[in-house]
Amino acid sequence: MDAIRSRAWELKQDLIEFVLEAEGELAVALEAYVAGHTSKDRSDMTQRDMVIDSFLTEGKVGEKTPLELYIENRPALSETDRNLLLSWQRSFTGLFAVTQILPDGFELINWLTAKHYTVKPNPALSPEEIGKLKVGDILLTRIVPVSDTCWMFSGAYSPMGNLGKPKLAVAIGNFKTQYKNHLYSDAPDLLELAWQSVERYHREFTDFFGSDEVTMPGYQLNKKLAEFQQAVMQKRLAAAGIDQSKSLAELAEEAGVESAEIKEAAMAAGADSKAVQRLFDSKENSKMVMPNVELPASLKKAEQVTALAHPRWGQVFLPTYSRFKTLLETEDGQDLERQKLVRSYLENREIHAFIWHRLAQQYPTQLEKVLREVLGRPDFSLERDLHALLKEFNKPDEPELPEIASVPVHLHDLFLDAFAEVNKSPSKPKGNKKPVKGFKRS
Repeated sequence: MDAIRSRAWELKQDLIEFVLEAEGELAVALEAYVAGHTSKDRSDMTQRDMVIDSFLTEGKVGEKTPLELYIENRPALSETDRNLLLSWQRSFTGLFAVTQILPDGFELINWLTAKHYTVKPNPALSPEEIGKLKVGDILLTRIVPVSDTCWMFSGAYSPMGNLGKPKLAVAIGNFKTQYKNHLYSDAPDLLELAWQSVERYHREFTDFFGSDEVTMPGYQLNKKLAEFQQAVMQKRLAAAGIDQSKSLAELAEEAGVESAEIKEAAMAAGADSKAVQRLFDSKENSKMVMPNVELPASLKKAEQVTALAHPRWGQVFLPTYSRFKTLLETEDGQDLERQKLVRSYLENREIHAFIWHRLAQQYPTQLEKVLREVLGRPDFSLERDLHALLKEFNKPDEPELPEIASVPVHLHDLFLDAFAEVNKSPSKPKGNKKPVKGFKRS
């Protein structure tokens, strides 16, 4: 295994050198990828190295990955080397916890998917650095396979120490934001379930509201969202064959769960309905749990809020959508307001491509005219130029996994435990409790 690991590291260094010294399309693709995946803190070299590592297998130069280009440009590689390199298509970035210290490595668990890995250090990691890791420590890193059962640190790692549940929930929330494409990269079954849950949410939303677009005052929409989730829960309980006329204690006893555990979960979540939801998940042995959906606090008092649901892009709350449509529908002389609103919709990352395509379908003539005026492009064609315009304003063609996607049960439980710990902490005044940043929709 040491010989394989040594050879893997040699290949890795040659691959990195091949990419960094490249010119032409490969160099342009690398620069664009790093710019799009690096945070504002460009001094974080560990993060930069992980981004470059991910570019090796996830970046595209035409239809090929940099790894594939490297293999093509190294015809002298042995079959063993080629197979080893191709196995790196399974490499991924994860948030891991150390579960065991081995004589020559570690047992790690990926917190996002609860999968276990035997991971060996690479030659660039010093014994002193490796020796600092303890059981329970959390680290952000990227790993690559060196055999069917053994992995290796792809480069350096970012140690976070031994985190309590509230801080771990925050770390997972941050990972979800920064590495959204790596959420379930080693568990395609969970990723598929998450995407299916988005489609299911869209169907249930449309069935409940009668449309995929609904506009009402913020306080009223928030109330209707709570009613919607209650209706969904009751529907799923009924589909699972659970008698809703029975008490919580009776349901807990039938499911083989202690009543105290259910009550504690209900207190942590803030309502009995959520405890019943957890019992329901236990009953049907579900892998995923629907997150709580609540209108952001800044919109609860808004005069009008539009909720838009999409089977792939998820759900978006917009306080100005009705006004935008009104400005398209009427010629009321509000040129300055119209220009500001259109500009904000182009620049706001929350205004996804699907919203623009929706408006283009509903108001093709008006939207084209407005964009010509706002952009100062008299020959702008909605049909011909909209796609390029959205690209210009960094709006991706394909969605990332939306916030409304269901999450694995172990992450849902972690968040509830973290929320309970924060709320029962005697060190925090009751009036100043801050929500734990995790997988909860807020």
